Amino acid sequence: MSDPAVVLDDLRSESEELDQLVRELDPGRWAAPTPAPGWSVAHQIAHLAWTDAAALTAVTDPDGFAAEVEKALAAPHSFVDDGAQAGAALPPGELLARWRAGRETLLQALRSAPAGRRFPWYGPPMSAASMATARLMETWAHGQDIADALGVVRQPTARLAQVARLGVRTRDFAFGVHGLTPPAEPFRVELTGPGGESWTYGPEEAAQRVTGPALDFCLLVTQRAHRDDLALRAEGADADRWLDIAQAFAGPPGSGREPGGEPEGGRQ
Repeated sequence: MSDPAVVLDDLRSESEELDQLVRELDPGRWAAPTPAPGWSVAHQIAHLAWTDAAALTAVTDPDGFAAEVEKALAAPHSFVDDGAQAGAALPPGELLARWRAGRETLLQALRSAPAGRRFPWYGPPMSAASMATARLMETWAHGQDIADALGVVRQPTARLAQVARLGVRTRDFAFGVHGLTPPAEPFRVELTGPGGESWTYGPEEAAQRVTGPALDFCLLVTQRAHRDDLALRAEGADADRWLDIAQAFAGPPGSGREPGGEPEGGRQ
């Protein structure tokens, strides 16, 4: 498990990098469509602010969060959109201020969380480090949507190690949400980081293997690119199947994007 302080520092850096991408946008650019159908740049930032608020409730008021889960279960196909829509209707300056304040409050709550405490979520309960990793993953993924909308090519950073690790750890979850029995044997995942470093997971002798660039793996598990557009290689039938269904985010199966970068739908 990652050191919570390290992950929280990475989350802050990832948020600040995205903040720099949107802070000088004029109102028209905030309305620019992103690859998620029906979602503008404003919707993407509003979703991050909304999810940060949900995470803060999970950390500070577990009973209150349970009520939010009930709302999500009652409207599984609209609750995410509804949260984003409400925030996107705000003036950009107000939305930006709300996102900044909320993410900072969440960071401080996670930093002060007692060691070993686990918090409820829409999936399994999470530690402070896992919660921070999930927030970093979402910030990076929705930041990719915004970068795509603005025509910006972002430089990958070592923070992708947090996203990659989460992608590996959610292997069984991805099989489960698709109604499939997770493979019993561990996989070997070998990724090449942005600086040429090697990131490895699982036993070296495993027969089921995934190899390729860390950036491509992170794009896959966040469903920001189709497998056919990525330089990932699978060895073994189970590993091959995983690359078709990999999903690092909570909730029902996402549909991802079509080959060539076009979205099929879904806004996780």
